[in-house]
Amino acid sequence: MLALIADFFRNYRDIGSVMPPTQFYNETWMLRLMLDRLAKNREIQHDLCFAPYASWYSEALLASRFLPEQRGDSKAESYTHADGVVGHFMVDTGKRAKIRLLPEAKQFVVIEAKLGSRLSAGTTNSPGYDQAARNVACIAHLLDDDNITPNSFNNLAFFVVAPEEKISTGMFKQLLQKDSIENKVRRRVEQYAPKHQDWFNDKFLPVLDHIKIKALSWESLLNILPRNTDTASLAEFYERCLNYNLPQQRGGR
Repeated sequence: MLALIADFFRNYRDIGSVMPPTQFYNETWMLRLMLDRLAKNREIQHDLCFAPYASWYSEALLASRFLPEQRGDSKAESYTHADGVVGHFMVDTGKRAKIRLLPEAKQFVVIEAKLGSRLSAGTTNSPGYDQAARNVACIAHLLDDDNITPNSFNNLAFFVVAPEEKISTGMFKQLLQKDSIENKVRRRVEQYAPKHQDWFNDKFLPVLDHIKIKALSWESLLNILPRNTDTASLAEFYERCLNYNLPQQRGGR
């Protein structure tokens, strides 16, 4: 069956296709292919480089501090889906790919992949609790849950990976500011006051102080990869992703 799937994608064509091209040419597959390339070129020095023995996983689940406490909990949220994670962790396959950190973890990076879309502005039960704040809060909860302090990490980060032209417009800048994230999480905690106040002061704020938060461009990642046929193929795949996901900006194709 795996051979049939591989053959299907190998012979995939835009004309006469049996599914929308965005099912394949999208940020999810672009990130998977990029992380695979970076994992196979560990000598690269970059914000998204792989530490020794680090692994990656796509579509991981990060537990929230604010999971439902009872049926119909009007303040709660569900698990956060991370487009990608890199570092020292294990995947609890019995809990739908929930991530747990290894005891001696030195790297943990959460990645949100974008092509044309913005970070989400909030959750159903907390409209102002945006995607950046939610991810950083989940990282803080994960460290607390696994009893690991942020200072033990050499690389603890939340990155948004997006096209350079999108980053240059400043569309991610405000939401990735630490003061913005602190204020959003503070207001989220206040919905439960005083229950999570100690966690906010003693666990979340130290993580926020230590964590690296920034936007990285797909182009910058392509530029650090070795100049070979694999990188050329990935660059071609990226161009197709842009063509299908940014039609207005790229001549309506």
